[in-house]
Amino acid sequence: MIKSMTGFGKGMTTLTRATLTVEVKTVNHRFCDVSVKSPRSIALWESEIKKRVGERLKRGKIDIFIAVESSSGGATVPTLNLPLAEAYFRLFDDLRGRLGLAGEVPLSLVTGQRDVLVLQEEPIAETDLWPGLEQALEGALEGVEAMRLAEGEATGRDLAARLAILADLLDGVTLRSALVPQEWQARLRERIARLTQELEFDPARVAQEVALFADRCDISEELARFRSHLDQFRSLMGSGEAVGRQLDFLVQELNRETNTIGSKSNDAELARLVVTIKSELEKIREQVQNIE
Repeated sequence: MIKSMTGFGKGMTTLTRATLTVEVKTVNHRFCDVSVKSPRSIALWESEIKKRVGERLKRGKIDIFIAVESSSGGATVPTLNLPLAEAYFRLFDDLRGRLGLAGEVPLSLVTGQRDVLVLQEEPIAETDLWPGLEQALEGALEGVEAMRLAEGEATGRDLAARLAILADLLDGVTLRSALVPQEWQARLRERIARLTQELEFDPARVAQEVALFADRCDISEELARFRSHLDQFRSLMGSGEAVGRQLDFLVQELNRETNTIGSKSNDAELARLVVTIKSELEKIREQVQNIE
């Protein structure tokens, strides 16, 4: 079963004091390119996150978005804004000196100023975050893989239908290519008969020309390689591995054989079949670009 490189998954975990949300989005890419956008509290595990994603998703541009939202009613602790407290102290101490006042600046005066002491929710310990993060990431990856599998299944059905069309077109090329030398021989004899009228011509020479023409138009090797590539394509589609690059290479080889067949085909019907084959191969190539 082939997989698409396009997918989306979301996982959520509720901790005692926070909710973790992980979103994973993937699109086409030649390699496995993973980027993580997360709060600073998650940065510690960024390399581990990338490792786990790389083990599950082999190709694609993979963006991971992580959010940590504190739950209401969490424990709060007083936090000192030290730079602001020092600024207030220097201001009051300078004012005391200018006014000639005795004594020290009271601590209560400094701490009583706005924003010097603020109540903030107590940070969640890093050791408490990882289990929840791991669970949310797993849920997001499962969602991505499910979508990539579903799209891959649809792509596989489309590719199978197009491979069947190619096989039929190739049968048409095979049948037509066998008739071309015979038809060329008949036309050659008719032309010679019109030109020579009552003059004699050498049948052996005609047979030699026909043989040379048939050799130049022989596409049996190209047809055999084309069929072999089709068989490999079908086999890879059923392998269950990440085969996008291999399929892309096979499409290039199929195009190469098709171009050679076209260059040897001195026949209008063969040329039409070659154009149709190239059109189908282009559609297959577009689909293959999105396969993992």
